Amino acid sequence: MKRIFAGYADAMDSFSVFVGQACSVLFFACIAISAAEVVLRYGFNAPTLWSTELAMTLCASAWVLSVGYVTQRHRHISITMLELIVGERVWRNFRLIQMLIATGALLVLTMALYHPAAKVMGRTEYSGTAMNSPQPTYLKILLFVGCIFYILQLLANIIRWFQHTEGDVTGGH
Repeated sequence: MKRIFAGYADAMDSFSVFVGQACSVLFFACIAISAAEVVLRYGFNAPTLWSTELAMTLCASAWVLSVGYVTQRHRHISITMLELIVGERVWRNFRLIQMLIATGALLVLTMALYHPAAKVMGRTEYSGTAMNSPQPTYLKILLFVGCIFYILQLLANIIRWFQHTEGDVTGGH
């Protein structure tokens, strides 16, 4: 059974790293779109209707999809001063408590997001802007998927905590 859990944690870690690194392309696309908007607006006096909305959607997508990578690498915001004060053993227990609380909170958030995401699957919502994109539909579904992804990576981290295999995950994979 220990091997099955370790295999799950390895697979989830690999998937999180892959998706997290792949999301960097979304940030580059956002930069390119923003630069094109500046050139079109100020160079040719021809602003677009779509650039701001698309840039925001790309950044939001990268942010939500990178959650597994950030969690796997332990790069989320934390109060590291406590680590220096309480010592290694207590800090390790704090990490478990934090992961369990985060998992519980995300389960509640995921349940809250389920109905809005399911609703827009049946009836597309539009932004109501000049572009009138289906951005609200996309983002509601993306947030739901991102929460599930976050929970799955937290479970992998909890497995690693119990198996004492957390180690240094900040290096390149």
